[in-house]
Order: sequence, then structure tokens, then C-alpha cells
Amino acid sequence: MSGRDVPKSRELAIRTAAGVTMIAAAALALWAGDLVFWLFCSVLGLVMMYEWGGLDRATPRAIRLAQLAVGVPLAILSPLAAGPGFFALGLIAGAAFFIVIVTRRPQLAFGAVYVGLPILALLLIREEPRGIEFTFWTLAVVWAADTGAYFSGRTFGGPKLMPRVSPNKTWAGLGGGIVAAGLFGVAMHYGTGLPLRMVLASPALAVLAQAGDLYESWLKRRVGAKDSGTLIPGHGGVLDRLDGLVPVAPVAALLVVAPRFLYPLLGA
Repeated sequence: MSGRDVPKSRELAIRTAAGVTMIAAAALALWAGDLVFWLFCSVLGLVMMYEWGGLDRATPRAIRLAQLAVGVPLAILSPLAAGPGFFALGLIAGAAFFIVIVTRRPQLAFGAVYVGLPILALLLIREEPRGIEFTFWTLAVVWAADTGAYFSGRTFGGPKLMPRVSPNKTWAGLGGGIVAAGLFGVAMHYGTGLPLRMVLASPALAVLAQAGDLYESWLKRRVGAKDSGTLIPGHGGVLDRLDGLVPVAPVAALLVVAPRFLYPLLGA
């Protein structure tokens, strides 16, 4: 995630205000019910697809087609339609196939998977009996990792993590993100009874979040872009803010949903 060319104190204030606003909006949508949360995720998904098209240097027409294609599985994921389910995986793959056939842009088509899969994962988690708690954990473990990485990197500096991809990221920042995510998982365990498997996974998910961040940084560097967009002050675009969540959400969904299917098979 990129900062702006502004004094550090002002940048921190802008990032903090924008971050608090986004967290509050996500939390309100989560607690408002499955329909509101689906709508919130779908709007973000369409914006993400728009920004992805910009990073792919696609034409406005190609981007609109990609948004329409992604809109189909997003609509089916509505609780007023089929809702989240594994059938949606086929719809997401179908959207990607349609995009690549019509636009001849494989990278743009991959955006349908990049956008659709984490949204499906979040909606699957939200549908579980402890869905609000587990979805909050999924979102907040990424927030904790980002916050820990930001402040640890600023405080300690040191060797760069991948300077050719993201010159501002350091090993100290990665370590701070891992520690922050791990502590958050422990806090949720004692505060809400978060299952041990999810507590233990929290530090690993911090690494995955940083990998997602680095991947998007590589995409931006490839096209010479500083940010994916300008929608969020201090953070750039929606992709800049959610890049860490993209790989984390599907893994979190497996941690949440898989035991429900495995326990009967194991006779538990």
C-alpha cells in the first residue's frame, strides 16, 4: 500500500482517519446483516475490477465488460438469489472465461478470480453459525498485520524485504505484522473463544497478507503506477487497501468451513 508525497505526520493522520472510516464501514456492514454485507462486498468488488482493469491498461470498454461479467456471480451470491456456495466457483470461472474470450486479455480475465474468490470466501464465512465473529477475525487479522507492519517498519527500519518490488517494506515490518496478528488471534481466543486452529493460523495469515501486498506492488511497478486508484485518501485505491485480504480470505474460509465437512468423515 502506498503513501502520498506529504509530510509524515500529515500522512499518518490521513491514513489513520481513512483507515478508521473503512474499518467502521466494514464493521457496520458486517453487523447489519447478510444482505447489507453482500451489497457492501459487491460494490467493493466492482470497484476492484475497475482498478484491476486500469492496472492492466485495458480500454474503458473492456473494463466495463469485465465489470458486467463479474457482476453475474456477485449477483448470484446475494442472499436473495442462490447465496454463497461452491456453485459460485463455476460462475467466477465462467466470468473469467467470458472476459478472456471477448477481450483477449488474460490478465484482465484473471481479475475476475482475484476479485470474486475473496468475496465468495467472506460471504461463506459470514453464513456460518459464528459467522460475524469469524468474518471479523478474517478482516481484523489483516488490519492487525498491516498496522503492525507499518509501525514496526517505520520504527525499526532495517533491511528491505523486496526492494525491487516495494522499496518501503522491511523485514522488521514483516515481523511486526506477524507479531501483531498473532497477538490479535490470542486476544480473540481469550475474549470470544476463537478456535485454536484459527489462533495458530493468525501469524501465517499475516505472511500471506504481506505476500498479497507485494503481489499488488509488483503489478503497479510493472505498469509504472504508484497506486491502483485515488478513491481512499492516504491509501490510494480499493485494491491498495484490500490486497492483503485477497489471499487471506480463501484460506480463512477453508479454516472456518472445512471442519464442518471433515468431522463427519472422521467420525467426530
